[in-house]
Amino acid sequence: MSIFSSLFAKEPEIELASVPEPAAEPGRQPESAPTGELFEGMRVNVMTKEGDPLLSGKITGLTSDTLTLGRLPGELSFKTATIGTTVSLSGYDKKLIPICLSATVQESGRTVFKVKNLKVESHSESRDTFRLPFNAPVSLYRKDDERLRNPEHCTLVNISTGGCCVQSEYIHMEDEVLRIRVKLEDYAPLNFLGQIVRCMEHAPGQFWYGILFAQLTEQEITALNKTLYNLQMGIKETRVRGEDGHW
Repeated sequence: MSIFSSLFAKEPEIELASVPEPAAEPGRQPESAPTGELFEGMRVNVMTKEGDPLLSGKITGLTSDTLTLGRLPGELSFKTATIGTTVSLSGYDKKLIPICLSATVQESGRTVFKVKNLKVESHSESRDTFRLPFNAPVSLYRKDDERLRNPEHCTLVNISTGGCCVQSEYIHMEDEVLRIRVKLEDYAPLNFLGQIVRCMEHAPGQFWYGILFAQLTEQEITALNKTLYNLQMGIKETRVRGEDGHW
């Protein structure tokens, strides 16, 4: 397979379940919703079908089959999308449960973004598939560089508890195993061992690599989920951590 094959190449078909009927409280999903509960004010990240970040907004309106987003505080205008296209939406609910949805664009303006035909992306473990679009510095190292002496500087595109996508000017091969060091704002740097599972040329001289992390423990998954939730909601780190988070 070419090293420039699509980073988001078509995966095996995933069964999609309809969004449950709303509970007694209007505009909310019942507690039994398989991926958590949407709520007004919740931050939602929107990505194209190809996996490119489109916009981030907060829920201002919600029905059993539509969702409306407004701008986040401090943000300027939305990027617009073609009416009728399919997009992916993701976010964390108040219980730190990741929510992953697919939907069709119904309205796309500079200040309002509305989708319809909401469908829950049903996975055996949604935490492994939730991806938070986030721009942050990343360093890649050869697997045998255990002391992390020779960094290859690149940029984070998105991250989840299952892996991440990075942008780099260096060429790597699929199945290559690397060490990854990620710095997420005020949090201690996180170190992962990962394997390149997808790659593509995103722009001339710039490559996107999908990296699968080595299996994390349940405790590590919970901690990383909390970190991603805090980043999404703009909550600053207040707990003292060690100098490095080595996962």
